[in-house]
Amino acid sequence: MQGFPERGGPGPGPGPNDLAHLQATMHTIELACASIQMHINPAAAEATILSLCQSPQPYKSCQFILENSQVPDARFQAAAAIRDAAIREWGFLTADDRRSLLSFCLSFVMQHASSNEGFVLAKVSSVAAQLMKRGWLDTTAVEKEAFFNQVNQAVLGIHGLDVQFTGVNFLESLVSEFSPSTSSAMGLPREFHEQCRRSLEIDYLKMFYCWARDAALSVTNRIVESKSEVPEVKVCNAALRLMLQILNWDFHLNNNSVKTSINVFSAGARLDIDSSKRSECTLVQPGPAWRDVLISSGHIGWLVNLYAALRQKFSREGYWLDCPIAVSARKLIVQFCSLTGTIFLSDNGQMHEHHLLQLLSGIIEWIDPPEAVAKAIGCGKSESEMLDGCRALLSIANVTTPFVFDRLLMSIRPFGTLTLLSTLMCEVVKVLMSTYPEEETWSWEARDILLDTWTALLVPLDSTGGNAMLPPEGINAAGNLFALIVESELKAASSALTDDVDGDYLQSSISAMDERLSSYALIARAAIHVAIPLLTKLFSERFARLNQGRGIIDPTETLEEVYSLLLIAGHVLADEGEGETPLVPYAIQTYFTDNMGADEHPVIVLSSSIIGFAEQSLDPKMRASVFSPRLLEAVIWFFARWSCTYLMNPEEVRETQSQDHQLQSQQLRKGLHSFFREHNQGKLVLDIIVRVSVTTLLSYPGEKDLQALTCYQLLHALVREKHICVHLVSLDSWRNLANAFANEKSLFLLDLAHQRSLAQTLVHSASGLINSEASNQYIRDLMGHMATYLRELSSKNDLKSVAQQPDIILLVSCVLERLRGVATASEPRTQKAIYELGFSVMNPILVLLEVYKHESAVVYLLLKFVVAWVNGQISYLEAHETAIVVDFCMRLLQLYSSHNIGKISVSLSSSLLSEAKTEKYKDLRALLQLLSSLCSKDMVDFSSDSIETQGTNISQVVYFGLHIVTPLISLDLLKYPKLCHDYFALLSHLLEVYPETVAQLNSEAFVHVLGTLDFGLHHQDAEIIDMCLRSLKALASYHYKETASGKTGLGLHAAGHKDSGGNLQEGILSQFLRSLLQLLLFEDYSPDLVGSAADALLPLILCEQGLYQRLGNELIERQANPTLRSRLVNALQSLISANQLSSTLDRINYQRFRKNLNNFLIEVRGFLRTM
Repeated sequence: MQGFPERGGPGPGPGPNDLAHLQATMHTIELACASIQMHINPAAAEATILSLCQSPQPYKSCQFILENSQVPDARFQAAAAIRDAAIREWGFLTADDRRSLLSFCLSFVMQHASSNEGFVLAKVSSVAAQLMKRGWLDTTAVEKEAFFNQVNQAVLGIHGLDVQFTGVNFLESLVSEFSPSTSSAMGLPREFHEQCRRSLEIDYLKMFYCWARDAALSVTNRIVESKSEVPEVKVCNAALRLMLQILNWDFHLNNNSVKTSINVFSAGARLDIDSSKRSECTLVQPGPAWRDVLISSGHIGWLVNLYAALRQKFSREGYWLDCPIAVSARKLIVQFCSLTGTIFLSDNGQMHEHHLLQLLSGIIEWIDPPEAVAKAIGCGKSESEMLDGCRALLSIANVTTPFVFDRLLMSIRPFGTLTLLSTLMCEVVKVLMSTYPEEETWSWEARDILLDTWTALLVPLDSTGGNAMLPPEGINAAGNLFALIVESELKAASSALTDDVDGDYLQSSISAMDERLSSYALIARAAIHVAIPLLTKLFSERFARLNQGRGIIDPTETLEEVYSLLLIAGHVLADEGEGETPLVPYAIQTYFTDNMGADEHPVIVLSSSIIGFAEQSLDPKMRASVFSPRLLEAVIWFFARWSCTYLMNPEEVRETQSQDHQLQSQQLRKGLHSFFREHNQGKLVLDIIVRVSVTTLLSYPGEKDLQALTCYQLLHALVREKHICVHLVSLDSWRNLANAFANEKSLFLLDLAHQRSLAQTLVHSASGLINSEASNQYIRDLMGHMATYLRELSSKNDLKSVAQQPDIILLVSCVLERLRGVATASEPRTQKAIYELGFSVMNPILVLLEVYKHESAVVYLLLKFVVAWVNGQISYLEAHETAIVVDFCMRLLQLYSSHNIGKISVSLSSSLLSEAKTEKYKDLRALLQLLSSLCSKDMVDFSSDSIETQGTNISQVVYFGLHIVTPLISLDLLKYPKLCHDYFALLSHLLEVYPETVAQLNSEAFVHVLGTLDFGLHHQDAEIIDMCLRSLKALASYHYKETASGKTGLGLHAAGHKDSGGNLQEGILSQFLRSLLQLLLFEDYSPDLVGSAADALLPLILCEQGLYQRLGNELIERQANPTLRSRLVNALQSLISANQLSSTLDRINYQRFRKNLNNFLIEVRGFLRTM
């Protein structure tokens, strides 16, 4: 075929003997493929195919199969084998061989372009793309130009439609291969992929786009004019798909090789595009070099007109909207809506607005009028076009300000884009209301996309701009929409009860609805003057209905509506307070700034209504008839969110950063904040909140979700602020809670984790007391009885029998979890009392560990308390106290080990064995955390004297702990990810900080630790491997530096020795040098690990230079090819000498060796793996 060379591979054509061999190979592969399809010994068949991929230079066999086999699967596997072999052997293929393989693949797809075996052609095309990329940096510009000239001829249609389609598909494969997110692994450093990506973006990507555009242009007239589907449709669809793929490229550079940035003059540019969304929206920022192709050429108008013409032509064919060409055209139009940045002129956004208006003029037909569109979909029309219209609005919202967004439509419609957006979403909500509670339909997806559009428009305004930047028409539209949204949510709540449904609405958690409700809140805040009075009115109506209908009508439906209103109101009034103190929403600050009375301020009125409703739960009769656990969950959630923002917050927290808003903030404080301050209603509201919380803990036994919200969200939120703690500890209700916790058994019915959380909360509240001594006494009073109970229990003569009683086991477990909660709340102010508490139960803890050695759950709770206590105390302890704690930890470790706690019987059944491993894993992880906490003393120490004054050496303690713990850690247990991570994190820390004590480990423990290190080197988790490489670096560099100064270093551990059979065993560093070279040269690993591997390899080579030479000689002797042998010799020498590498272990030398190792692997890894 003109423009493409005849297919051929490396070497001359086959002779008679070769032909028989090639046919036999083809037949074998065909049989293997048939066996896999028919499930006849698939393992053997897969091994046969794998042998073809792994055989050296299988190119002739693969090409023969591709050209002659009648089995498509066999041809597919042959193409895959060419790819695997070529990537593996690239280093020793000649330039002619490489060109020949690429030429063969490209010629094959072009000459078989009319084949109906698309998956085979796609595979061969993909292989050609990968081969092109592998040789990209070695191919000259002239060679690339000649190659792409052939591809361009195909794409232009010179050789017919089939070849044109195949040419476009090849470019799609090529772009995909050069994109980092979709590229194939080649065993090369990240820098290689980045260089290829950069080169393609700068020199070829725009050219490919033009080719795809021209290919589409060459066939569109024929498509539009024809009266039936024509083959040109396939080419046009492929070209549109390629254009879309190129626009999805992650553009990094413009034509000046400078990182692109958003043009601040671009249609009110948006810089806040990172907010989380349910719908994908990728910004397209190709830079000014693309302006002529995408903007100035009329390309957008052509695309919009093409879709409009096809839409008009096939208007009676309902199926057409989902045809590939229609889908591709719409996707491309939607992607053009995301175009932004310096591609537009700095003309105050005029060019960008014109661009968006062009697009919107076509898109408006997909979604307007919304009522007619929804009706048509209800009658059977495809919803795909309408959903793409919604996605287009989302894309536009992400690149414009609300003002520009609204203005776009006004030149072609009597209303703005915000009105259209609101009307469209109102229609979607109506459909949702009419179809609820059916399974998710198109209206669910449309709602999510449109909510994301509102979010994109309103998030920056909510934080910095209020509603001042939203046009009046948009504010009204938002108000109408919010009213309909609330109506739909209330209907959904009541429908969940009255309709025959699965109850998913009732079961959905508050957190599951949080994302949707947050979007509702943004819409509400855009029309805050409408939203809060509406919520107040609706809530008051439901509250009154409950009071009027008590004992007369079933309140369940009303209560579900109240539940929904509480969640919506909570989101509108306040933001999430996780991790920081949330400010009053900006819309509330800016709108309600007049000096309103408390009876008039909408926020105060709504908040007071909800607080008054919640207070009703304190009445046992109301609680029984109205306040279900589910409803109280919403009340507690509302209190937790609302109190962080409004309850007794000090003035300094409310200061606004901008001076322009200080007056508004002052006016706000006069009204809203002063009402809920301590001198007004704040303390009264706080008391109500505490009493409601206590009610949930005592009056709703077994309601874990409700109690979890109370303990983890509400009570934690209250004690987070010291100024609230000051008032908390003065309340009778809080003192009653603390007294019940300390002296009564009622709260022992709570879940163990909730008791721990409650203990932590009560300890944190002690920060509100007048001084440190009062805080410490508060903790002694709180926990004194429990510590006494443990001491008395442990001293009983009949402890062994008493301790096994179920109620005693439960009580001990509760006390331990409470102690753990107290320990985790340790801070300088209360450290003294918490240390005394732990000190007082040291001996009881050891006694209980002995007694409960067969109760794994209790053992775990014991260990977790000790870990929490040591972790919270160790940094503050004086030398003598540290010695006591360290001695206690050693006794604990010895006791745990002496009873073989954690050892597993091989006679257990598989299920019991798995359970035993899980229990042991949890124990050992706790012990590792204990050792890590002890380690922290050497890094963070607030004591007044040094621990060495008491003769305490943390490194000795930790290694002693390793002696005890490591025999219990098997390789099977290291398969538990968390345990594995903690173990290797501790090990790498110890070897980096305390390498001098490693030689003190006995031989058995040392071998075990290093055995686990070898296991970690071959782990699938790159982070684990990296920690092991750091450990190796520390170990080898320590030995090298010590021996260089005349010391013993690792001593016998590093020296070779004879085993019991008289065989010479290599030293540990020799073993790891051999293992690491094996990994780097012959095994698979992440390229990101090469730097860490280099840091470990350099000191290993310096320690074992003789072994390095021997291993290098072995590799050289195994290489039969003289050319490759010479390359290997030079590479091995360059590894240890290039870049002025020296024998010192400093930062510069490590950097030099990293470069050397990268070059070494690129040079030899490919052909070494074929040996």
